[in-house]
Amino acid sequence: MGILVKIVMMPCGEYFGRKWNLLDIVTAAVFLTMHCLCAMAPFHFTWPAFWLAFALYVVTGVGVTLSFHRNLAHRSFRIPKWLEYLFAYFGVLSLQGSPIEWVSSHRYHHQFTDTVKDVHSPLQGFWFSHMGWILDSGSRFGNYGGLKNVEDLKRQAFYRFLHHTFLLHSFLLGALLYAVGGLPFLTWGVGVRMVCLFHSTMLVNSAGHIWGQQVYHTGDTSRNNWWLGLLTFGEGWHNNHHAFDYSARQGFEWWQIDVTWYVIRFLEAIGLATDVKTPTEAQKERKALHHKTMATQN
Repeated sequence: MGILVKIVMMPCGEYFGRKWNLLDIVTAAVFLTMHCLCAMAPFHFTWPAFWLAFALYVVTGVGVTLSFHRNLAHRSFRIPKWLEYLFAYFGVLSLQGSPIEWVSSHRYHHQFTDTVKDVHSPLQGFWFSHMGWILDSGSRFGNYGGLKNVEDLKRQAFYRFLHHTFLLHSFLLGALLYAVGGLPFLTWGVGVRMVCLFHSTMLVNSAGHIWGQQVYHTGDTSRNNWWLGLLTFGEGWHNNHHAFDYSARQGFEWWQIDVTWYVIRFLEAIGLATDVKTPTEAQKERKALHHKTMATQN
């Protein structure tokens, strides 16, 4: 394992004002491949391919939001292991890294939000907070204690397996789609779906700290953004999330659409989700910005 880490972190030169290693080069190559597939999609459009991409967008997107984010990173609810692992596998097919890596980065983000130590700090600009941080593995794994904040996941063989093989599963899915539906299924089911899901997820880190409203006092720049909430199955209510990061629900108002919460609520209704955490009305009132303003004036 130590040898593998040394290989992927092997320096490969200096480009764009910083040092790159082998992992950065591979990551950039994968991103470029996905975007090239996406660019080919208009020339291979079919309605079955379009609806396949939409269905996979929903399944893998909810895998990220429900599993990686709310279940694994914040432990906002509990589900049976078989279901936990199934949703985690859906998230792996988003090609956003393994659950161990994704959760580790996110926990560091909450620990150091909007500071120079934030993994994708907006202080370093829109590009860095959007995707530049992903292409800088030396910073991600070298400056924040590595994967030391995910011991709960590293103890489980299933997550260790996904950590070492996560790229393989997306390539196998791509091969399956190509075998079934040729280039239309490949370009739409892999290229379009992954590019759209990747950028919508990363917009939570970038746009979610720039555009929108702040309802709660969080001490950071997190914002609630309705269109981002639609794209990301409820993750766009980012100020709500930073105010109560333990909450399984992020769209607190009836009009704040939160598809991930609807899925969790359904699982709770049929007895599969338990220990579902949400803030009380009193807790929300105490943290509301208008409450802080009134307290200051008094």
